[in-house]
Amino acid sequence: MTPDPREPLPPELQAFLQHLEVERRLAARTVAMYRDALAWLQASAQAHPVALHAVQTHHVRRFTAQLRERGLGPRSIAIALAAWRGLYRWWGRAGVVRANPVDGVRAPRAPKPLPKALSVDQAVALATQAGQASRAPAAPAAGTAAGAGRVHAARQALRLRDHCIVELLYGCGLRVGELTGLDVQGGAAAAGWIDEPDATAHVLGKGSKRRSVPVGGPALQALAAWRAVREQVARPGEAALFVSQRGTRLTASQVRTRLRTLAVEAGLPTHVHPHMLRHSFASHVLQSSGDLRAVQELLGHANITTTQVYTKLDFQHLARVYDAAHPRARTRGSEPLEPAPDTSPEPDGAPGAR
Repeated sequence: MTPDPREPLPPELQAFLQHLEVERRLAARTVAMYRDALAWLQASAQAHPVALHAVQTHHVRRFTAQLRERGLGPRSIAIALAAWRGLYRWWGRAGVVRANPVDGVRAPRAPKPLPKALSVDQAVALATQAGQASRAPAAPAAGTAAGAGRVHAARQALRLRDHCIVELLYGCGLRVGELTGLDVQGGAAAAGWIDEPDATAHVLGKGSKRRSVPVGGPALQALAAWRAVREQVARPGEAALFVSQRGTRLTASQVRTRLRTLAVEAGLPTHVHPHMLRHSFASHVLQSSGDLRAVQELLGHANITTTQVYTKLDFQHLARVYDAAHPRARTRGSEPLEPAPDTSPEPDGAPGAR
């Protein structure tokens, strides 16, 4: 039985979702994924049939196997099990069930690919391209002189905005949600803001945790340029620092689209997305400093194990340097490096003698 996402969940499941949203303060996307998982649980229980309060561990194992048969990947199954486990734990505290039937059920092991990061040259090329685009004159717009002038100014403003976005994402390691959540003015009501005199960005990260990260010189310059023209695009009273051409707060999807376009213009051979710039920031800081704890604080990771993945990226960088530079290096599937040609002077009388 396939759940219908438009069909409302029973009240007891709706109450759990409200608990997650209001008391646990989970992100809206997480709550939406949990809702889908609970819909699958409801549909599976009805198909057997068994009441949700009477589900046992063997039922959960069968439901999990059915998810695999439907083509769900290990990560999606893990999310579903987390939602089910949380539901029965919540019911257990309320005395609705005696035991959690999901305890002991594990999702299939998923491969953990390394995060993709740009090289230093690629990241600088992207920022440079965005800066050059912001300084390039926009194509004149058709229409009346006054209307064409306004359109031209708005296009130039949006280019300055894009340059600032790239500098902040790469220069501060922000998540895209943290970037789009920035407001013009700081304060308790703002999700995030940038203190220019202090060269610090204050953002609201995962789990509603606030952190502060330093802002570099190029990002501050790009920010000043964007602030100077922001009013040409933003609607009156709009609090967001970054706005779309409609004048309202920029969305994460719009940021992804602009980055993809800038990467193509910069000639980068890979698809660039906001989180790739965050990975690049972390990898490059670690390569230069070797300070894993500092990278953890800058990224806002609650657990150091989350940050440790960048040590593997750092080792890959070192391995590439070794393969390219050491005379005894031998990369996989390649031949040893050939000895350099002898350029010393030949004896007198030999061909080519000086």
